[in-house]
Amino acid sequence: MRRYDVVIVGGGHAGGQTAIALRQGGYAGSIALISAEPEAPYERPPLSKGYLAGEKTFERLLLRAESFWSEREIALWLGRVVVAVDPEARAVTLADGETLGYGRLIWAAGGEPRRLTCVGHDLRGVHAVRNRADVDRMIAELPAVDQVVVIGGGYIGLEAAAVLTKLGKRVVLLEALDRVLARVAGEALSRFYEAEHRAHGVDLRLGAKVERLEGAEGGVNGVRLADGAWIPGQMVVVGIGIEPAVGPLLAAGAEGGNGVAVDAWCRTSLPGVFAIGDCALHANRYANGAQIRLESVQNANDQAAVAATVIRAGEGAPYDAVPWFWSDQYDLKLQTVGLSIGHDRAVLRGDPASRSFSVIYLRERRVVALDCVNAVKDYVQGRKLVVDGARIAPEDLADAAVSLKEMSALSA
Repeated sequence: MRRYDVVIVGGGHAGGQTAIALRQGGYAGSIALISAEPEAPYERPPLSKGYLAGEKTFERLLLRAESFWSEREIALWLGRVVVAVDPEARAVTLADGETLGYGRLIWAAGGEPRRLTCVGHDLRGVHAVRNRADVDRMIAELPAVDQVVVIGGGYIGLEAAAVLTKLGKRVVLLEALDRVLARVAGEALSRFYEAEHRAHGVDLRLGAKVERLEGAEGGVNGVRLADGAWIPGQMVVVGIGIEPAVGPLLAAGAEGGNGVAVDAWCRTSLPGVFAIGDCALHANRYANGAQIRLESVQNANDQAAVAATVIRAGEGAPYDAVPWFWSDQYDLKLQTVGLSIGHDRAVLRGDPASRSFSVIYLRERRVVALDCVNAVKDYVQGRKLVVDGARIAPEDLADAAVSLKEMSALSA
């Protein structure tokens, strides 16, 4: 059995960044990175944006040039899947039966797209957007596609709808709830994006419950809704969230459920085992102390840095980073800082009709998050308000003539 000082499971941003951070910090031990995908670690967010649109080549998505890994003596085990963890023997078992030993294990496996369970979910032409292979299959099929049905009005669904519209496809977007982005943003932002997508020709339907997918000769040709409506489409894109890929860890006795539970230093309940990124369930002060998972590049990077520091130095600062996210749709850049979970007031700053505005979220009179649309200055200056939990009168926050930086100074 081959042994490594550190074994990293997952070739996404979290796993790749951990290996990079270890070497950049001077760690000299042996490192192996195991990825289910055949490619070296690469960025995921551009898949539903620039890569799908044909504006970015795959090489531009790579975290580092392929030569980086061998030059830094980081062994890449690509196209391999971990199916079991033995915490007592400190070993992982791969799907082909091979076993690797570890001194420390970093679980950065992310998650798998949540699939539809209705009739027709497995028809050809039904896609998720999670990895390069998913998007490559979509790109290969698009020349024969006239209309696409997108299921899910979260970021992935909206971004895919924007790109597919830009590529000249007719798009129908179905959201089961009464507004898009319902789980992550306030109503003002939801209504703005609904109007934008409709203005760009997207047939956006709210409260739309999918009953089944229908097809012919093994390929999808439409979606039947619970109210009987029939929507034709030669491609269906499903964006309804992810399931954290933590089965082997939970089977080995790790605490968790919707993800694997970690402490402030990304340590699981298993000795020598860390978890980071999309699958790490952690207490977050920006969520009022709730246990949450964060699906973002920021979280992947920052938790990777925490775990790498603990492994290198035996200690380090706990994870306490302010969350941030972004989304590109049409010519709109949405930048979010903080978490609006549990907010009790939303303040509109600026005019959505100008297509440059912010929504500021308060909880118990403190600023907890901002959604900034084409408003970079608000995003940059609002970060301090979120970190400080600043108390500023809603009417002051709404006054776009006064910068958030000035308000921050006054609230100090």
